[in-house]
Amino acid sequence: MPASAALKLEEPDLETHPVETIPGSIESGILILCDHASNAVPPDLGDLGLPESEFQRHIAYDIGAAAVTRSLARRLGAPAILTRFSRLIIDPNRGRDDPTLVMRLSDGAVVPGNARVDGTEVQRRIARFYDPYDHAIADAIHRAMAAGHPPVIVTVHSFTPVWRGWPRPWHVGILWDADDRFARPLLEGLQAEDGLVVGDNEPYDGALAGDTIDRHATIRGLANALIEIRQDLIASDEGAEEWAERFARLIEPLASRPVLRAPRIFGTRTRDRLRQHGGSSQ
Repeated sequence: MPASAALKLEEPDLETHPVETIPGSIESGILILCDHASNAVPPDLGDLGLPESEFQRHIAYDIGAAAVTRSLARRLGAPAILTRFSRLIIDPNRGRDDPTLVMRLSDGAVVPGNARVDGTEVQRRIARFYDPYDHAIADAIHRAMAAGHPPVIVTVHSFTPVWRGWPRPWHVGILWDADDRFARPLLEGLQAEDGLVVGDNEPYDGALAGDTIDRHATIRGLANALIEIRQDLIASDEGAEEWAERFARLIEPLASRPVLRAPRIFGTRTRDRLRQHGGSSQ
């Protein structure tokens, strides 16, 4: 099945298991996350008032990201945690007070099922979807650190080839905030490969207050990077496998570096960025 095939309303046990956990070795020194893995919506929320076609777009999930995550975890023998719910329900890569936590309008699509969502409903969705994902990540990090293996945090995302009529030139981007211990060698490795156009904090800035990296890696001083791959390159199983192989080859030798395994607080650019630019469309 293509990596971009529909997942909406088809994932098992979404109601009781909103998080997918892939087991792996703590000794790998890596924890892989996928914030926007699925476009699934539970039956009681229906289709949020949207046609099926909208759930095939990036507004519902990061096309190809889940396939890359699963393959990367397998190749590295590393644990991975993925969402089983659509970002249209609630976006776990946002802070709890972010105005885009529950999207009412996304890339031109009005989301009727979110139009009248009040504070009570937002809190209900946080408890039902956001918190289980957040807690699963925190628990995995705690277990690894307690065992003496602070993990490098890798999050896998994908981006659209065209944004608001502008073709994006990058094949891949590495996003980071203030800690470049892991991001910098990843960028250098990608830039050394023929034919790749690599974005350094493109197509988005990695400084986003309250996002997954901020909540779980930055605050603990864990080395990290957010990977963004262009969606047309990983929409097929073959493409997803190709990019997972590339990142496994680059990440595996880096993860054993002592400088990446020792927690160190670098601070953050997120608050300054919010004051200067406001928000992000990741």
